[in-house]
Amino acid sequence: FGSSRRAIITGSSEFDSVEFDHAIIATGSRPASIPLFDVGSDRVLNSTTALALKDVPKSMLVVGGGYIGLELGLVYAELGSKVTVVEMTEGLLPGADRDLVTPLQKRLSRIFQDIHLNTAVRKVEAGIDEVTVALDGDSGLFEQSYQKILVSIGRRPNSETLGLENTGVVVDERGFIEADHQQRTADERIFAIGDVIGGGLAHTATHQGKIAAEVLSGADTAFDKVVPAVVFTNPEVAWVGLTETQAKAEGKRVEIAKFPWAASGRAMTLGRSDGLTKLIVEPVSNRILGVGIVGPGAGELIAEGTLAIEMAAVVEDLSATIHPHPTLSESVGISAEIFEGTATDLFTPKR
Repeated sequence: FGSSRRAIITGSSEFDSVEFDHAIIATGSRPASIPLFDVGSDRVLNSTTALALKDVPKSMLVVGGGYIGLELGLVYAELGSKVTVVEMTEGLLPGADRDLVTPLQKRLSRIFQDIHLNTAVRKVEAGIDEVTVALDGDSGLFEQSYQKILVSIGRRPNSETLGLENTGVVVDERGFIEADHQQRTADERIFAIGDVIGGGLAHTATHQGKIAAEVLSGADTAFDKVVPAVVFTNPEVAWVGLTETQAKAEGKRVEIAKFPWAASGRAMTLGRSDGLTKLIVEPVSNRILGVGIVGPGAGELIAEGTLAIEMAAVVEDLSATIHPHPTLSESVGISAEIFEGTATDLFTPKR
């Protein structure tokens, strides 16, 4: 940006600048890294270069137990790599409810070579055939070698080369552009959407783009932050709205209703009865505040929970909805019945 009304064009364009009434910034993000991993070796990968490998490595260390690392790590494990995951915190998928993560972690512990929690990478040395790393965990400092290292420690916004200092746009300390619920930045002529303002989800960016276009067209629309998150592992983990973890951290009083898939006929026929569906409910109004699911197809099932929260549905709206049998979608309705104490699939009298 040359100013709040002019964008500078570089490259092969016949124009060196273009003037505008309004602009939408949608420059996205890129994989984050730290100097520790800048060892000048193509054996150290990020989430972009990991998708361009021509051969399946015999061994791989995934640094970071978040959704990106687990998704890509599982891909390579299924292709035949011996995958090890190292995570600095005490559990995989930090921030997600532990009862949703537990079935996934149990399954991954059988698929991955190792999972090191509460463990940090202290040193990285690139050799000709392998990369050697020093890991510091509960058992002390130890070294291991791998053919490839995948660094998945988050993403960084593409904002620093945009010339935002020539505009009124404000960025936070991490470089994310600050935008309101109508995607407006601090500069009245400039809007921003997607990864460059945070969030990191394609479906969020798409919806924000529509909001920005509608606001620019004169509509009084806004971004409703009922955004489902899905971890595409096996099993999938999905949640939307308030999580139980967030409720505890914020001191909010909620009630929880859980339906274990061990009582689901469909889950049993699939041989995947370790799943779980849970509702987070406001105890006075019985309004649905959050939904969490772990199991095959969780990413598909979470859509009903997203709609329920967006429409301010109460538990009775879900329990009164007839779900087809035998399906995994029944788990949403039965969770509501468990909250009410009316479930016939599982005896859980209301407290």
